[in-house]
Amino acid sequence: MATSQQIKTAYIDYVLTQDEKPKSVYSFAKKLKISEAEFYEFYGSFESIEKMVWVDLTVEAIDTIQQQEVWAQYSSRDRMLSFFYSYVELLKKHRSFIVYSLKSHKDRFATPQVLSGVKPIFENFAEELINEGLESGELADRKFFSKRYKDALWIQYAFIINFWVNDDSAEFEKTDEAIEKGINVTFDLFQRSPIDNLFEYGKFLSRNAGFAENRSKQ
Repeated sequence: MATSQQIKTAYIDYVLTQDEKPKSVYSFAKKLKISEAEFYEFYGSFESIEKMVWVDLTVEAIDTIQQQEVWAQYSSRDRMLSFFYSYVELLKKHRSFIVYSLKSHKDRFATPQVLSGVKPIFENFAEELINEGLESGELADRKFFSKRYKDALWIQYAFIINFWVNDDSAEFEKTDEAIEKGINVTFDLFQRSPIDNLFEYGKFLSRNAGFAENRSKQ
């Protein structure tokens, strides 16, 4: 009786040595000396195996950083930086498969199907950090826009993964720089700025326009 892990490991080995998916579940199961029924007990398709690899890596990265002693002392910004640095380090161990799983995705403006399971996990993680930042005052609570912060971070996620896949610098140092600059710029936009002060002042003037007019008539 094969396990979920054995099937996943065998699939990864197959696609990396053959540079293509198995012709069928039947042929793959036969090579693994299991029945089709055993395969379907764990996975509905080859695509579901690839999705699960991404999900497992993402969950592992989040669990690992949250167990660090310094985690409780980190700001929301530092927590997101920590996630991406740790995530990329983890992905390095599986780079060949990561590159394989993304290479067939051509539309740069859509989420790769293989990441569909990662997106809700990442967004829940990002939303927790954002809510903590809003409560502490680290991040600006803007009507309507605050709910979109997690979308901006998902865009950063997609950008960083794509950048890393194409990074040919030593030790992927350019990716580290992309993470630092991208996340810092994004969180700078999340924080209160002179624009917020100007907007608040505009609302104040609007609310008190009548008061100013009455004072001038006295």
